[in-house]
Amino acid sequence: MATYRLVTRKQVKPTAPTEYKVLSPFYLAWRRFRRNKLAIIGGVIVFLFLFTGIFAPIISPYPYYQTSYYTFIPPFTMPGHLLGTDDAGRDFLSRLIWGANTSLIVGFSAMTFTLVIGLVLGFLAAWYQGVVDFTVNRLLEITGSMPGLLFQILIMTMIGNGTLNVTFAIAILSWPGMVRLVRAQVLSYKDREFVEASRSLGAGTGFIAWRHILPNIINPILVSIAFGIPGFMVAEAGLSFLGYGINDPTPSWGKMLGNAGQYVQSFVYLGAYPTALLMIVFIGFSFFGDGVRDALDPSSDRIV
Repeated sequence: MATYRLVTRKQVKPTAPTEYKVLSPFYLAWRRFRRNKLAIIGGVIVFLFLFTGIFAPIISPYPYYQTSYYTFIPPFTMPGHLLGTDDAGRDFLSRLIWGANTSLIVGFSAMTFTLVIGLVLGFLAAWYQGVVDFTVNRLLEITGSMPGLLFQILIMTMIGNGTLNVTFAIAILSWPGMVRLVRAQVLSYKDREFVEASRSLGAGTGFIAWRHILPNIINPILVSIAFGIPGFMVAEAGLSFLGYGINDPTPSWGKMLGNAGQYVQSFVYLGAYPTALLMIVFIGFSFFGDGVRDALDPSSDRIV
């Protein structure tokens, strides 16, 4: 026979309320990013490239312009010259390290120029529309109709070689994509309720752009930056390979590859190392950019 026991209210222990931890968007993005193994590999490659380019004067074994009588020394055959020497007796490892510095300067300088022009023109075109939007769109059409490589070679022929000049030649045709991206993003946010509320309270255009528009459009801009920098580096390498980029003795991976053309059949390492570094860095930025794009997409987040 079943027996029953009376339980009073005092004997029942109240359960603790469920606690919910609020996770910040930055933490959620980082959690999505670190799950992507290729993105982590790309981030490591990007970090090593940035570290090498920034600290090239410190970690380089020799100055990039220092020559010696030991020309065409193969890699791993002479103490003090780990990767050998080139046709002028310069340490090849040192020149590769300084080539990262050159690529870093050109890539980030061209991206800074592109970002500033893109933010300014893209915002003005979307915010004011009318004549401003029409003028900006015509500029985009004119710039987009120019043949990129041929126009860059023409500019370099007119203004001469050099790091600053090649940066200008690359950046002068690279801003239309950023302008279109910013314009489309601003158009999607300019009529939102929070923007209208800020405008009704008397906020100026600069305040709205800085506090409301920019924080909401920063994600696709960051992705565009991650993919744009390696493109600028490859463009510099191509111009330097053709003889329209960096002047000797300043090292550039593209310039080193171009100089190795007449010796590469006998000394393969002169062309193999710069090509491999360009490929590795480009792949690293691609993996990193894909990871950033996925990490900033909230729809890809899963509760774990």
